[in-house]
Amino acid sequence: MVTQEQRRRQLAREKFLRQQQRRTAARRKTRMRNTVIASVLGVVVVGSVVSYATGVFKDDGKKANAGAEVSPSPSPSKAPDPCEKAAAGKVKSLSWKKEPAVTIDKSADYTMKMATTCGDIDIALKTAQAPHTVNSFSFLAGKGFFDHTKCHRLTTNGIYVLQCGDPKGTGSGGPGYTIPDENLKDKALKGGMYPAGTVAMANTGQKHTGGSQFFLVYQDSQLPASYTPFGTISTSGMKVLKKIAAAGESTGQGDGAPNATVVVNKATVTKS
Repeated sequence: MVTQEQRRRQLAREKFLRQQQRRTAARRKTRMRNTVIASVLGVVVVGSVVSYATGVFKDDGKKANAGAEVSPSPSPSKAPDPCEKAAAGKVKSLSWKKEPAVTIDKSADYTMKMATTCGDIDIALKTAQAPHTVNSFSFLAGKGFFDHTKCHRLTTNGIYVLQCGDPKGTGSGGPGYTIPDENLKDKALKGGMYPAGTVAMANTGQKHTGGSQFFLVYQDSQLPASYTPFGTISTSGMKVLKKIAAAGESTGQGDGAPNATVVVNKATVTKS
């Protein structure tokens, strides 16, 4: 016959065994969870390294309204921002379905003034040679389209240009319409060279896809004659442009946002 003391001891042993089983199961579960977490972290780390490497070496050449591909430079260029604070105001959200009718006087001289945070850039426009382009800029400037927009791209290797005219500041913006290519046989474009001081239209790489984006050449640049040259920068404007270029661009790859904060406070086109 089992005594009360024996029964008590048996129950105690059974309770101890149950506790041991629960602890063993808990330890096993913890090990499994830790193994899973470690595996997931390993995948994340490997994936991150692969993504980083892919991002660094990939260059698909699909930048909207790009002037041309450029070769990478070995290291980032850093310099203090040489420009002033932008004037109060914001970019207008404007768009049109078709190119405005040509209303400028094709026989007259027109100039464009870009009052930027880095200084004024005056441009003599080639009205007779590029009437659609000059007319479009006169129209857009009159609507305040360029006011408060950033010059979003600076190239410092291979080609040497500052790109402006995008209301989005990303390289993908425009006025909603396109204009025809013009003046591609300009005598200034000798030997596939856009000389320093040239102002030309950016495009998507296809014919007749110019919109509002344009580039200012601060150093002779080898480019195919595919970008409408429609203006020449003044001597004082070139000094401003070279100051912007001297500050470098943000990526160190020779093609990125300018380190200088270049904002067009106001753009005006005037008949001389």
